[in-house]
Formats: sequence, C-alpha cells, structure tokens
Amino acid sequence: MNVVLIGSGNAATVLGRLIKSSGHVIAEVASPNAAAAQTLAKELHANAQTNIGAVTKNADIYIISVADNAIETVADQLQLKNKIVVHTSGAVSKNVLQNVSERFGVLYPLQSLRKESKHIPDIPLLIDGNTEETIQIIQTFAKTISKKVSHAGDEERLKLHVSAVIVSNFTNHLYALAAEYCKKERTDFSLLVPLIKEVAERIEIYEPQSMQTGPAIRYDAITIQKHLQLLSNQSQLKNIYEVMTASIQKFYQEQNGK
Repeated sequence: MNVVLIGSGNAATVLGRLIKSSGHVIAEVASPNAAAAQTLAKELHANAQTNIGAVTKNADIYIISVADNAIETVADQLQLKNKIVVHTSGAVSKNVLQNVSERFGVLYPLQSLRKESKHIPDIPLLIDGNTEETIQIIQTFAKTISKKVSHAGDEERLKLHVSAVIVSNFTNHLYALAAEYCKKERTDFSLLVPLIKEVAERIEIYEPQSMQTGPAIRYDAITIQKHLQLLSNQSQLKNIYEVMTASIQKFYQEQNGK
C-alpha cells in the first residue's frame, strides 16, 4: 500500500519504520514541525509536507499519529473523500474522523514506542472502522505489520488503554521513584533490574495474581513497619507504600472470600 503518515513523534516514527520494513511505501510524511518532518521523511525515503491540508490525495491509507488532543485539529484540515483514514489513539473515538472521509477508523498500537530505539518491539494492533468493509481493509493492512491484530470498538479500546496506562506508565513511575530513592540512599538501583525482568517475564506463563509475593500478602506487620520507618522522610513513597499494601491485602481478602 501507499501510505501517508501524519505525525513525526514516537508512534509515527516507529510505525513508519515498521510499515516500510513490511514492504509498503511511505509516500509522504506530514507534520507542521518542518525539521521533524524532513528527518523522518528522509529516513523513510518519503516526501516531507508541512501543510497537512495539502497532503497528496493519491495514497491508499492515511495514518494520523499525533497527540490525542491534536487529532481533531488535524482532522479539520483534511478532506479525503473515500480514502481510508485512521488515527492511532487508544482513547479517542473513531468518529472524530467522520468528516474527513467516508471510510475511517483506528489503528491503535498497544505498545510503548520510543523513536530513539532502533529495536521494534512486538506491537499488538487494535483496529476499528465505520463499516465492515473498512474494518476488513484496515485489518488486512494491519496483519502485514503485526502478528497480533484484534478488533476493538471505542469502549473496549478505551478499557485496554486504561489498563495499558496502569501496567506501563504507572509501573515506570514506580521504577523512577525507586531509582530516585536508591540514589538518595546511596544504594545500587541496577541490582533490582534482574528482579524487574523476572517479575515481568512471569506473567507470560502465570496469572499475575498467583505470583504475588511480599510482606503485604504475608501480613508481615513487622517488616511493613520497618519499611514505613525507612520511608518516614519520603512522604510520597510512604503514601504509595501504604496505599499499595492496603490494596494488595484487600484484593486477596476479596479473592479468598474473607
């Protein structure tokens, strides 16, 4: 397929690389950021365009990969008649594109994407469209760039987006807080990396709830108090520790019917 990529950030860059490596042609990269558009277009052997409303009308699929709060602004600049147009957001309805084309939908990469990384991870794609025919076309395209493609309407996609924020963004924030704590206390955060990897790898085999360990699930009040004492001068971390401890205990009490 001939593809127009609208956007030049993390998701646009990684998707662009993946699309190109899968044998498609990136005809144009459009972004109001001229330098970013030129850089990405050069990498993808595409034309660069800074005027979104002037993108070529000869492509097969148009992928809007910009910040959620910019999708509507981009959509207002496009008139593409019956071309396939998708956005890549997990939290924005497909209907934001209804005035752009007769055929519109979503191609949401359920993955954390960073353009500075040359490694392209496995990227599950959640797709949707305004008609069955549109869904089929988007799905056929998606299957050329991902081994895991699922149909998800606006509500289901939003639920998965919430879950993604919890397992990715929230978890990374905990890593950041732990790293900062280790730095302040002059301990080596890198010693925790094998543990982080092991815990992450377990969920490919086991149910997460069956793998819970730690003082909270053991109701080890002595250790919990020792930890809270250590965190007495770290109010943010102490609060999170208390909230998470209570959450773990409540979760397993409910699971066990207590």
